[in-house]
Amino acid sequence: MENFIYSVNVTLPIFLVMVIGYILRQIGMLNDNFVTVANRFNFKVTLPFMLFRDISGVDIKAVFDLKYVLFCAIASTVCFWAIWGGVKLFLKDKSMRGAFVQASFRSSAAVMGLAFIENIYGTSAMGPLMIVSAVPLYNIFSVIVLTFEGEHAAEENQTQKIKAACINIAKNPIILGILAGLVVGLFGWDFPIAFDKTVNSVAQMATPLALITIGAGFEGRGALAKMRPTIAASFIKLVLQPLVFLPVAAQMGFTGEKMIAILIMLASPTTPSCYIMAKNMNNDGVLTASVVVMTTLMAAFTLTGWIFVLKTLGFIG
Repeated sequence: MENFIYSVNVTLPIFLVMVIGYILRQIGMLNDNFVTVANRFNFKVTLPFMLFRDISGVDIKAVFDLKYVLFCAIASTVCFWAIWGGVKLFLKDKSMRGAFVQASFRSSAAVMGLAFIENIYGTSAMGPLMIVSAVPLYNIFSVIVLTFEGEHAAEENQTQKIKAACINIAKNPIILGILAGLVVGLFGWDFPIAFDKTVNSVAQMATPLALITIGAGFEGRGALAKMRPTIAASFIKLVLQPLVFLPVAAQMGFTGEKMIAILIMLASPTTPSCYIMAKNMNNDGVLTASVVVMTTLMAAFTLTGWIFVLKTLGFIG
């Protein structure tokens, strides 16, 4: 019961902030122009700042565990390619494919993950190390699938798509923020307090602004029309991925905070930044927003269930 109450306390406020955005749109305080500008601002400014702050604050050399890093990276990679391959076979509507793949495999590791880990173990080194292992891949893979499956992808040949993907990766603000954070974390550079406070002030805007924007841009009727792919993507995100990879993690000997961090990587809700990237790269924002909303609502139940199973089997304390 304690885990369920905690999960609700983490996920419910996130959902309610999206509801506030939706209400503000309905009463006319927010409009299409706000959603467009806020999405661009989040994509180019606040999210890169947030990821830079989170990753640069990790002493990567001190906490590095090669076996754990490789597992997180390989699991994320297998999930991405397996989902994309399945989507090519089973999802006939090509306009949904990029959004479906991204929303199915990409977790809210940075936004929600650390809160769960720290609630159970206090300060954790494995949470940030999981973020370093998985979040850069999340963003690179997202750029690839959104480029190849985007609105204008059918107009380009394979060479053009590969070139566009490389360009999008190279200039993607979120990836640049991650790389900058990795460099600072690896070299252990310290910045003046004024610099750190400035970065933190901008970074703190990322999550609430993203959630308000999702709510303001949420299209109820459009979401209902895409309920089947929304349910399928949510099932993959919250149930299927952990069902496949948690036994592998257990077999490899991961326990305690490492296992919890892996659970968060596999089974936390779809990150709000999926919506921002989908909208900015001409993919299906309606489907993405629907998956973010549904996975956020259901995560209190599914994460609690997974934690109960792991505790019962003795993999976490």
